[in-house]
Amino acid sequence: MDIYALIPQFGGLLYTVVAFVVALSVIVAVHEYGHYIVGRWSGIHAEVFSLGFGPVLFSRVDRRGTRWQVAALPFGGYVRFMGDADAASGQDAEAMQAAAKDPATLRRTMHGAPLWARAATVAAGPVFNFVMSILVFTAIFMFRGVERDPLTVAEAPNLPLAAQYDLRAGDEVLEIGGIATPAFDGTGNWEEFRSRLPAEAIVDYRIRRDGADLTVDGPFPYPPLISSIAPRSAAYDIGLETGDVITAVDGDAIFAFDQLKNAVESSDGRALAIDVWRDGETLEFALAPRRTDEPQADGGFATHWRIGVVSSMAFEPAKEAAGPGEALLGGIAQTGRIVEGSLSGLWHMITGAISTCNISGPIGIAETSGAMASQGAQSFIWFIAVLSTAVGLLNLFPIPALDGGHLVFYIYEAVAGRPPNEKALRVLMSIGIAAILTLMLFALGNDLFC
Repeated sequence: MDIYALIPQFGGLLYTVVAFVVALSVIVAVHEYGHYIVGRWSGIHAEVFSLGFGPVLFSRVDRRGTRWQVAALPFGGYVRFMGDADAASGQDAEAMQAAAKDPATLRRTMHGAPLWARAATVAAGPVFNFVMSILVFTAIFMFRGVERDPLTVAEAPNLPLAAQYDLRAGDEVLEIGGIATPAFDGTGNWEEFRSRLPAEAIVDYRIRRDGADLTVDGPFPYPPLISSIAPRSAAYDIGLETGDVITAVDGDAIFAFDQLKNAVESSDGRALAIDVWRDGETLEFALAPRRTDEPQADGGFATHWRIGVVSSMAFEPAKEAAGPGEALLGGIAQTGRIVEGSLSGLWHMITGAISTCNISGPIGIAETSGAMASQGAQSFIWFIAVLSTAVGLLNLFPIPALDGGHLVFYIYEAVAGRPPNEKALRVLMSIGIAAILTLMLFALGNDLFC
């Protein structure tokens, strides 16, 4: 065995594991801090705040008596409040019996606090996950900015035949192929604009440069230029990279992304021979499209053949900073879309409309973490925000042992005027834990066999 041949594979695995641990640790820390801080504000004492499980690597006790610790297994975390028997907030009967002797001490326990305090503390974990996602998306929208009107070239295109183009940074694009460019303010119909473009590799651009109107040659505005690659996709697995331009499919030259899309969708999964232009060099790949379930505007799903690439315009449009209000609304909308898409996907899997292989387990999430981290800090941070939304939503499911299950018990207590029977609670918690473990095993099976 050539041990040196294993070094790149080991390095890639280590990179994936580190990215996964970082992403999960950030999300868990935010979730558990939500429980902790709202519990503290509500008068409930936290005895332990743990990032990870198992043997403790580091710990310290703060002035409030809470032990902050980092454990050896970085695959979760918990806050154990006074009166809790375990990380799932099961009641410690002996501790509660001792606390009952002093009303002030009893009030500081999780199970002796008023209903509103317990409910707020439990709900705070998922809420903090959603808030984190909204803030991250907002910051990215502000940092990334929005396209400036009129459409302006920020960077000249780096594409095949670049020597034949005369687009320059700062050019304001007024028309492409005789079609006026729409506005970015929401009033422009970009789909109509795209559909009316002449199907030519080189088209006329009417531009304004230094105050003068000119007509210059430029590329088809939507080339098969890869701007991002979906993790665990066919394109990712064969080593395509952002910035690659697919110039031919099965020997037929292409210049538009729609040509690539049509070839992939009509392939029926057959491997395609593609030519790829990368930094002036032409490479050849065999690429087999995969069936993919995609959400639709009406809330449903449709199955298509996909290779997992996203394209962009032939040149980078100039952008300007987005205002805080605009970015915040965008962050809220993006988080809402993730929640809506997740619930829709789950429902369609339950009804059999789409494959249950859409559920990823720890291996799939780890691979996605590494893939997104390899595409840059912004992609990785975006992924963490998406995963944070998913974790917050999952914890709200009405399954005993999850936050949503506890909230259901509190609703019962509010309606019935008394908490559920302790024996019934223990049985339901056991069922809930078994259900969670079953789901985890199912997702792990998907990672291995789908």
